[in-house]
Formats: sequence, structure tokens, C-alpha cells
Amino acid sequence: MPPRRQAPVTAARRDKPSGRAPGAIALLASSRRNGNTGRFLDRIASGLGVEVVDLASKRISAYDYEHGNRGDDFEPLMKRVLGFGQVIFASPVYWYAVSSPMKAFLDRITDFLDLPELLADGRRLRGKSAFVVATSIYEEAPKPFVDAFTDTFAYLGMRYGGMAHANCADGYDPARHEAEAERFVRLVKGDAARHRRSATRDRREPGSS
Repeated sequence: MPPRRQAPVTAARRDKPSGRAPGAIALLASSRRNGNTGRFLDRIASGLGVEVVDLASKRISAYDYEHGNRGDDFEPLMKRVLGFGQVIFASPVYWYAVSSPMKAFLDRITDFLDLPELLADGRRLRGKSAFVVATSIYEEAPKPFVDAFTDTFAYLGMRYGGMAHANCADGYDPARHEAEAERFVRLVKGDAARHRRSATRDRREPGSS
């Protein structure tokens, strides 16, 4: 994420979320829509019944300090993403880092922290659950890759819900990776259920609106 003058959102400064929208959306960032990551994510999305957005098909340019790129696809997509309570970020590991489309998307979130007319929307990220889906040639996703997401989520006040990772050194194998996909589906569903219970309790509290 580009350098920011504003301090990160810490636990002490974080506003109480005004409420979470239901449902999840998945953002795929890979050079191949039907490659290892795309197929792994499609299995997960099928289990969750969620939409997959292919970032590589969108016109999202690099972060611009002068914000001269506001006519591309980023702002409309981001405003759609803000309508969901859970966001799944999917990327292959490229040289220990996220893919170029994912890096561009994460960098452009800064627009919602910089531009006065987008600040209120940017604050809606706080309290949302963020998940990661990744494929690589390793048994585990490299720490620099994971940190790029978790540090960003912490900065934005999002809750990191966990990761699904598939070692695809020999390619994506639906049978071999089924257990990890199913574990992740249960994880995301469990997070949604906890938030529904929490919202129900909040509505029952005296004086709640």
C-alpha cells in the first residue's frame, strides 16, 4: 500500500462497526482465470454460493498520487465489495508476493482513505471479515505473501478470518485439495454464523436500534 500520512487504524482508534452487510464476495487475481488458483477458488465459491470477480478482467490501474485514474473500474467494484460482510482475496504466490492485479487492487484502496468524498465509504471496511485463498509450489504460503494481506487488513480495521492454501507444484488436483477447500468453506460459514448471532444479540439489547 502506498505511503500514507494518516496513522493506521489501531484497536484504540477503531470505531465500532455500524453493522455488517450479509454475504461474501471473492476477488480472484491471477494471470489465468482457469489456472490453479481460479479452479481452487471456484470450488470454494461453489461451496459458499458466492460470486467470483476476476480482477484481471477489470481495468484497474496503478495507484496515482494525483488520483487521475478515477474513471477506471476500481471505484465501482470497490463500492460493490463494500456491500458484503466478508471478502475473500485469492491470488497465486508470485515470487513470494501477491499477483500484480491483487497488488494494484490493494494499493488502490488508498483512494478510499485519501479522497474526502470516499472516506465514509472507506470506513465501512472496518469490522468486515477478510479471508485469503492461495496456491503455490510450497507446503505453506510464504510469510511475506501472508503478511501483505494480514498487515493490510489490520491497517484497515478488518478482521482476518483465515486462509486456504493449496500446494500446486504438480497442478491443482480436485481430489487432493478437497479437504482444504471444505475446511475453508466451513471456516467462512462459521464466521458468518457468529456474526449473525452477534447481530441478533445486539438487536435484543435494551436501547439498541
